[in-house]
Amino acid sequence: MYRQELHPLGGSLAWSALFAALPLLTLFVLLGVFRVRAWLAAISGLGLALVIALLVWSMPVGQAFLAATEGAAFGLFPVLWIVVNAIWVYQLTRRSGHFDILQRTFAGISPDRRIQGVIIAFCFGALLEALAGFGAPVAICSVMLLAIGLSPIKAATTALVANTAPVAYGAVATPVITLAQVSGLPLRDISAMTGRQVPFLALIVPFLLLYLLDDRRGLREVWPLAGVVAVSFAVTQFAISNYGPVELSDIGAALVSAGAALVFLRAWSPLPMDAEQDERQRVTATGGQGPIEDDQKDVADTRREQYRAFAPYLIVIVLFSIVAIPAVKKQLSQTTVTFGWPGLDITRADGSELALTTFKFDWLISGGTVLLLTGLLTGLVLRLRPVDWARCYAAVLVQLRAAILTVVAVLALAYVMNTSGMTVTLAAWLAGAGGFFALLSPLLGWFGTAVTGSDTSSNSLFGALQVSAAAQTGLDPTLLAAANGSGGVLGKMVSPQNLAIGASAVGMAGREGELFRAVLRATVILLPVICLIVVLQASPVLSWMVP
Repeated sequence: MYRQELHPLGGSLAWSALFAALPLLTLFVLLGVFRVRAWLAAISGLGLALVIALLVWSMPVGQAFLAATEGAAFGLFPVLWIVVNAIWVYQLTRRSGHFDILQRTFAGISPDRRIQGVIIAFCFGALLEALAGFGAPVAICSVMLLAIGLSPIKAATTALVANTAPVAYGAVATPVITLAQVSGLPLRDISAMTGRQVPFLALIVPFLLLYLLDDRRGLREVWPLAGVVAVSFAVTQFAISNYGPVELSDIGAALVSAGAALVFLRAWSPLPMDAEQDERQRVTATGGQGPIEDDQKDVADTRREQYRAFAPYLIVIVLFSIVAIPAVKKQLSQTTVTFGWPGLDITRADGSELALTTFKFDWLISGGTVLLLTGLLTGLVLRLRPVDWARCYAAVLVQLRAAILTVVAVLALAYVMNTSGMTVTLAAWLAGAGGFFALLSPLLGWFGTAVTGSDTSSNSLFGALQVSAAAQTGLDPTLLAAANGSGGVLGKMVSPQNLAIGASAVGMAGREGELFRAVLRATVILLPVICLIVVLQASPVLSWMVP
């Protein structure tokens, strides 16, 4: 048995925390500064984490490498199982030609790519996050944004930044439900507190997307639509998370914001652009990569073909909605296999059991399995031959080969850090900040998601620690627990796992460093906002917002 230790380096928590941070610092410096390929940066970080776990934390060699294998397995399932099948659905629509029809249909809603971008990335992306999560929204929305004419880097960046506000209640509210379980706090209180934090991000993100899509001119000309989308989403998310079924917080917010946008566009549109303005928007959208193919602009698609083009995404929504029904979910969950990872025998520093050593193989209820079924139904609806299905799947595996290695290495790194005790040491060091911890609490959640790529995983890691820190600092435990999840939503866009997903979806595999630098600016803008909100809620200024 291996028992974690908080301060293995000479009894010093600070020095131990410094060594614990080295693998992550190495990963992000290699990725963002030296522009090393993501898979190589991830493997380097993993190698350093193993060395530190063995030499500093005195973790047995067998346990350390077994922890890495469990993390790698988690990367393959459910993470990559979801991503591969999501991109397979897209490849099927490309092979059948219906993705071109989808592009023309979105142009029919509005010829303005900025409006199309906000609706796809924010509204539709939020719905996918609500139903699936785990990278599916980034994978699907990135390729849809490519279809409307955005450059690969702009499509992936927009999808990643949009995938923030909905994350706290993603995958049918799995992050907040998990947070309530690990923290021991009432779900209703956790949901209500989170619903009084993340809607502030929803008020900002649509405007940030406009800036990404068309700089200041996009803000100046399309801000009314962004305002409608932002307010309708934020108000609905707040209302349902506080007073309705927690599981429907994002589903309701996504549908209401999309409906509000479509109704608003019936009465409003940006001022018509002259030829010079239209060319500037095209250059901004495509990154100056040449003219957008519009030789089919005047093609008249039949209503039947338009329905077939949208069929894959309608199938996604219907299937995930069915799986989310409690009775159906309970029945499908009976096939889930849960087992302790062979050879791992680890306890926390206090002697309690470490939940991470238990592997959950929910093969039937997994989002990846739902997406696999979506692909099979899509192949039938679009009248593709089985040989086309197989060729598309093989093409996806080839396209994602670098991303697969990156995700596996990153999750292996995360599990080595989590099982050895490095992650808990970092968190404990931050918890020593006293009342100042109200500012650091969201940063801890951001850190957890940046490492694991999942707000759910971040809440699992640090939910109980946030409650413990609240007891030590005199802060409200519900506030700090919710702050972990709210800060975590902003770590998703810079997570190497999600960067690899976004880059691979748009054909940028190996250029994750470019994507990291592009989304880092959005993180720098949004993270201080959520930190300020939590600090104010911990003070008399906004303490009335704490349930």
